[in-house]
Amino acid sequence: MRTLPGALRERFRTAAAGLTGRDDAVYAAAGRDPTEPIFGLGPADARIAFFGRDPGRDEVHVGVPFIGAGGRQVRRVLHERRFHAPLTDTAGALAAGEPYFWANTVPYKPVGNKAWPMGVKRHFQPLVAELLLDQWQGREVITLGREAFFWFGLEQSPAERRRLDDHWRLDGRFSKSLDMAFHGPDGRRRSLRLHPLPHPSPLNATWFKRFPGLLAARLDALEGQA
Repeated sequence: MRTLPGALRERFRTAAAGLTGRDDAVYAAAGRDPTEPIFGLGPADARIAFFGRDPGRDEVHVGVPFIGAGGRQVRRVLHERRFHAPLTDTAGALAAGEPYFWANTVPYKPVGNKAWPMGVKRHFQPLVAELLLDQWQGREVITLGREAFFWFGLEQSPAERRRLDDHWRLDGRFSKSLDMAFHGPDGRRRSLRLHPLPHPSPLNATWFKRFPGLLAARLDALEGQA
């Protein structure tokens, strides 16, 4: 697994110093440095990126995102497509995700697994945007949940934010896609296509059982039948 370049990693650590609302007790129980960002990254030339909200308890303990109950929903589908077998362990979950790029709005676990407030997301937005633009070359982004989808409106034009709002109001928002011109913190622009899905958490009773089928349909459209 790729790791963050040293300079960018240190900038995340500096930005996380004294972060209010981080679940430092979980980091302590896991023996993890609470300023260490949790990213999955992946191949720079990966065609698809998965973009979620933030790490949970399991992610802190393993040091990898999308490995808890919600993330397993994602990796289970990927494992069945790649290996044509059920997912049974963490090693298999990690192997299933190797062809993809992984990132979150904020790479730190919040207390209570509540979404980070807007101020924290804005605080880390330039660094996360830089990571996407520098460490990944693709354009297809599968966003997981509302928070991840609307992150792409941060520091963008009012017109782009309205387009995200309009898309989220669609009845078919989880089957339709949205093209956008994403502006990075240094003025760079990247053409991205967002493919929103609901959050895969078991607590999301409305969508949890439907999530595997929705993800499979997205992947079929992007990769073809597995």
